[in-house]
Amino acid sequence: MSAHPITNALTIDVEDYFQVSAFAKHIQRSEWSTRECRVEQNMDRILAMLSRANTKATFFTLGWIAERYPQLVRRIVQQGHELASHGYGHERASDQSQAEFFADIARAKTILEDLTGVEVQGYRAPSFSIGAGNLWAFDCLLKAGYRYSSSIYPILHDHYGMPNAPRFAHPVRDGLLEIPATTVRLFKRNLPSGGGGYFRLMPYVLSRWLLQRVNRSEQQSAIFYFHPWEIDTGQPRIAGISSKTRFRHYLNLGRMEGRLQQLLLDFKWGRMDEIFLNPTTSGAARV
Repeated sequence: MSAHPITNALTIDVEDYFQVSAFAKHIQRSEWSTRECRVEQNMDRILAMLSRANTKATFFTLGWIAERYPQLVRRIVQQGHELASHGYGHERASDQSQAEFFADIARAKTILEDLTGVEVQGYRAPSFSIGAGNLWAFDCLLKAGYRYSSSIYPILHDHYGMPNAPRFAHPVRDGLLEIPATTVRLFKRNLPSGGGGYFRLMPYVLSRWLLQRVNRSEQQSAIFYFHPWEIDTGQPRIAGISSKTRFRHYLNLGRMEGRLQQLLLDFKWGRMDEIFLNPTTSGAARV
């Protein structure tokens, strides 16, 4: 790496295993309160890992989680990380009306801010569910007082994606940025390079190469994301799911924490707001 490496954004979507969109047909929302909740113990491990690496990150947190674990949300802020919104109940933006979406994002923002006393500036839609069919969501985000979104993944995927969207941070409204998850342009298509299940699927050396390409060849900050349940090998297995869903969710959970620790060593990481809203002259992203 260079003497002054580019700072990348490390982001965590704070939700539990039973709240993922792929399980929605198998776990009713009315069941959530009866399920074993493991997010707090997994978050404790993540916060400890970041502390050891002297790394700050952005935590896109569900309002549902914040209501039940207020001390966890306060610890995120107390330890110097950015608190951002993942909506209230992990409902896909594409499944909501404009009124429902606005109510969801406003409710989550209020909960997070009331618990911590800090302004929540960022939002990430569950399952990157803002796309060509619901760009009105940006109007709602601006109205609710958000300053940036990280809700579009410019790839082709069976559940989400907007492959023709810009690959890097760009204004979508006056006063609102969209900061997409990271991709690399190869073979006339965008390859997912920003974490999640792809990070567990690909060999670590390939993920590292893709992120290095974004930093070195394009001189841009990468946006990497993962979930607390991705380091949890002991989470209950969900019955009745398809083989594809099972593969995507459970693949290489046991390797994830070690890979993350290596990732923290191989790159420079920081908070979304400090990189994109309050950039310095040292290794900051260009908008």
